Amino acid sequence: MADSLSFRRHPLASSVDLVRWLPSSSASPSGRLLAAAIYDPSSGPAATSIRLLPLSDPTSPLDSLALPSRATALRCSPAALAAATSSGSLHLLPPSFDSDAAVAVPGGAGFHVGPVRGLDFGGEEWVTAGEDGRVHVVGGGGDGRLVARKVWDAKGMSGYEAARWASPAEFATGGVGCGVQWWDRRKGDAVVAQCNGIWGRGIVTGMVHSIDIHTSRKHICVVGGSSGTIFVWDLRWPQQPIPLSGVGLSGAAEPGCESEVWEVLFDTYTQSSDIISSTSSKILPVMMCSEDGILAVVEQALLLADERSLELLAEACAINSFDIDPQNPSDVVCALEWESIGVLTRGRDAMAEE
Repeated sequence: MADSLSFRRHPLASSVDLVRWLPSSSASPSGRLLAAAIYDPSSGPAATSIRLLPLSDPTSPLDSLALPSRATALRCSPAALAAATSSGSLHLLPPSFDSDAAVAVPGGAGFHVGPVRGLDFGGEEWVTAGEDGRVHVVGGGGDGRLVARKVWDAKGMSGYEAARWASPAEFATGGVGCGVQWWDRRKGDAVVAQCNGIWGRGIVTGMVHSIDIHTSRKHICVVGGSSGTIFVWDLRWPQQPIPLSGVGLSGAAEPGCESEVWEVLFDTYTQSSDIISSTSSKILPVMMCSEDGILAVVEQALLLADERSLELLAEACAINSFDIDPQNPSDVVCALEWESIGVLTRGRDAMAEE
């Protein structure tokens, strides 16, 4: 069944580094809302901010929160919006953007020194992972403050670019020099499994930029990284990662792109004809965005049949990030490097005819 695509580009006056959907429950009078990390060096002290944008007109912000430095990670939970920065700080505020209720953990020796790239929410706590090789778990201290507890410090031997919770006790991290690591808090906050990945037959140095874990298959990670690499890591067979895309892959696989894969998410909208139940051995479809301006859906079944990934967008600039609306997975928002926000809507032709 073919899909029809509708794409709207909303030019802004500033660089858009990251963009996320806010929960629909927080929308109320303004309709559906977006949160975007904006960088505008001409704005002086407020050069970097998180802005609350209505989907109906993303060029007209409803509110904003200034950050001390450029945003490097942005995540949303049902109760809070979190932003991490290049100076190592973490900032939380309600989805309503009540700045009086915002709390923060400042960057520095007691937290992160330098950019925090990995950030995710896991039930009651946040996990942060930084280029400094540190991993922290952050939660409430009971008095309105945030308390950060150091889980690991690589002391410069490796750096982290991604983090994702799998359960209240388990999370995955990835970066450069460490591949993908699986942590289990029930075993003393220890790394219990590690995958070095698949990197162009060893020709290039591999770096992990993004990790996603499917909510119904918490033993399966999809990983996006350097040189167009996307692979799946199944904890049941930790030494046998499954390649989906990448330069130098053998066989019939086609790379979705040839540059850095900035973000990957399991695509809850695209339905594979080969996936007939949750117990299927096929990998669920994955959406990715890249430095060379590609937004595409990569599916294992298509690649095995010697077919290309489904390209949704091919922009003349990098697509820095994207997000699939969890309440309406046919809708995708993306941050374009050339100072724009893009909104893509997917709809099946058969449904349109009814």
